Amino acid sequence: MSFYDELQLIDFDEWSRAVLAAGRKDVISALNARRRTVNDFAALISPAAAEFLPQMTREAERLTRERFGQTINMYLPLYLNNICSNCCKYCGFSASNHFRRRILNAAEVEQECRAIQKLGYETILVVTGESARGGMDYFREVIPVVKKYASYLMMEVQPLDADDYRELRELGADCVCVYQETYNEPAYRDNHPHGKKKDMRYRMETPERLGKAGMDKIGMGILLGLADFRADACMLAHHIAYMRKHYWRSRLSLSFPRLRPAEGGFTPPHPVSEKELIQYICAFRLFDPELEISISTRESAGFRDAVVPIAINSISAGSSTQPGGYAVDKHDLPQFVINDDRSADEIADHFRKLGLDVIWHTSRIGG
Repeated sequence: MSFYDELQLIDFDEWSRAVLAAGRKDVISALNARRRTVNDFAALISPAAAEFLPQMTREAERLTRERFGQTINMYLPLYLNNICSNCCKYCGFSASNHFRRRILNAAEVEQECRAIQKLGYETILVVTGESARGGMDYFREVIPVVKKYASYLMMEVQPLDADDYRELRELGADCVCVYQETYNEPAYRDNHPHGKKKDMRYRMETPERLGKAGMDKIGMGILLGLADFRADACMLAHHIAYMRKHYWRSRLSLSFPRLRPAEGGFTPPHPVSEKELIQYICAFRLFDPELEISISTRESAGFRDAVVPIAINSISAGSSTQPGGYAVDKHDLPQFVINDDRSADEIADHFRKLGLDVIWHTSRIGG
């Protein structure tokens, strides 16, 4: 059985009720547990756990320092195109939105990489829309270019077959991130009305194909705001436990994209507050201390400054979310609005003052 098959046996609404039903005793029991279960996680993400947030943040910080030391890894997203055949309601790149589309050629990719190199980055996250024009033939052309500049190459691209992921590894990819978006099937169908992304099974089984391909690290996550985020988080915890059991050779990472209003009139139906997001992040650190956790420039400078020392081991800074945004062309529509617009040097200096070692060169060994 794949995880998607297991998902059919899990009642999303039942987990919504379970989270709301959790009380103080359940939270205390979860905090005292040596190895936490999904039921413990549900208690930690519950409204009842809000009053225990100080204890959760202290324990999350202890576990983070124990696993990752006094380090923070720096990465930068490199958007290669904004073409997409999907019509996701929440995304600025949706095929239903009308604006200039572009795809960088190999020479333009090299120009972008040289600009990124000058910023000091050696960990690069390649991002593309989901389109046949930006598929394997394109990756065969541009990934070797990016790899020349990346000590660690991550990709956030359309779901692919296991053989394609094996080839991406040979081309130099170290990590692939694919968000599950939401585990709530009605919400998933409603937000993905057209395009290949309609196939929920194929997307949900992507981490397994990455595991079969032997990818060093697999990135996961949900879009916070599409459905009840607490129940969605419990489904994600189930998924992480499944991956730990079946694909333990690959490391796992989590991101926490909190949806914002987007081009096309989208407004998140289930908005998540900053306090809820901190609780959410801490709950995952307590649930699985080995998780590598990142936070993007979607969030404000103040929020990132507060949460990074607690539970984060990877951040971006000085980011552009449009193709060509570092050197080639800075006038295209971004995928989302940057909220923390500080430079990489500004952010690095800030975290050094807090006693963290800023790491620009990431490798497979030690994360």
